[in-house]
Amino acid sequence: MGNLVAIVGRPNVGKSTLFNRLTKTRHAIVSGEAGTTRDRQYGKCEWCNKEFSVVDTGGWVVNSDDVFEEEIRRQVKIALDECDVILFLVDVKTGVTDLDEAVADILRRSKVPVILVANKTDTNELRYDAADFYRLGLGEPMCISSASGSGTGDLLDKVVASFTKELAEAVEDNIPRIAVVGRPNAGKSSIINAFLDDNRNVVTDIAGTTRDSIYTKYEKFGFNFYLVDTAGIRKKNKVNEDLEYYSVMRSIRAIENADVCVLMIDATRGIEGQDINIFQIVQKNQKGLVVVVNKWDLVEDKSNEAIRYFERTIRERFAPFTDFNIIFASAVTKQRIFKVLEEVQRIYNVRTTKVSTRQLNEVMLPIIEATPPPSLKGKYIKIKYCMQIPETRVPSFVFYANLREGVVQKVFGKSDS
Repeated sequence: MGNLVAIVGRPNVGKSTLFNRLTKTRHAIVSGEAGTTRDRQYGKCEWCNKEFSVVDTGGWVVNSDDVFEEEIRRQVKIALDECDVILFLVDVKTGVTDLDEAVADILRRSKVPVILVANKTDTNELRYDAADFYRLGLGEPMCISSASGSGTGDLLDKVVASFTKELAEAVEDNIPRIAVVGRPNAGKSSIINAFLDDNRNVVTDIAGTTRDSIYTKYEKFGFNFYLVDTAGIRKKNKVNEDLEYYSVMRSIRAIENADVCVLMIDATRGIEGQDINIFQIVQKNQKGLVVVVNKWDLVEDKSNEAIRYFERTIRERFAPFTDFNIIFASAVTKQRIFKVLEEVQRIYNVRTTKVSTRQLNEVMLPIIEATPPPSLKGKYIKIKYCMQIPETRVPSFVFYANLREGVVQKVFGKSDS
């Protein structure tokens, strides 16, 4: 599994700005108003050929209009239990506050690597003010400006160096791992029990019963892989228990470490925003995907027209990524659950397929010759040959051309290479 880095700190110290900087996105809302981040932010960061996940804990504040010290403490404790490195962000312009000292008191007792980050150090004069944070007892503060990016390179060097070990794997590497994900009460544990034909996982009607990710070996009907039952990812404003936060972290880890994800959608509720959020995590990690519309036995209208409407709605909401199959099933009646296993195996086989350079060129070059790329400034773009890139997360291919910049500009709409 990959490493997980959490950004913690009191409101309005720049957590969302730093998150955007590290993940090279603008997903987190940035505002001068404390508690602006309303949703849990998750993204990927790559530095020195190491990829890791970043979580902005700003969205963990339950009552973000009136942030209490206890709420911040809960954020920090959860991050300590589930993350591999903690970035403790403080504001150099404000200086040390009582809340900073309360957070530091918790972090000093932890065994997780903690990096003290003095944010908003926009001038050399402010670097002298950062020395005040030594009294938090967390070592030397790293001076950065998340807004301008100053100092973030040195910070990332230290983050990567703090990854003391890779997480231990309790499963065999050469066996596919299938993560069952979805909103709470969508039927994740039920479908795994249907696969196994037993009640190994506790199944109740209470949303969020599963509190941890459970690996289960599946060897039946010629299949051989691990099934991963994950806790549902629930909207922040519906979460009231600490354990739900742990579940979110572990669900992210399970998705990151899976080969194929089975996204469960409740047919009785339809597709919701949280389904899209889960899909985006799956897509961001480039995992294989099977969408299962569960509880199809409870739907009154099972006509072909209803099925086509459901499929069209799902693909429209997940667009532009629509290359996945949708299976209408029931974990209770076991309707089409074997088809789910077949589709999972098919996707894994496709993801691990290796095509020889000779076979690839025999198929692709005639197609390219029949439909060549458009010319660029009077020069013809000619594809010489293509090959599959070895050891990539998903099957990836490289095409060699006489005008590399021309291909980039014509295909990707970019003027540079």
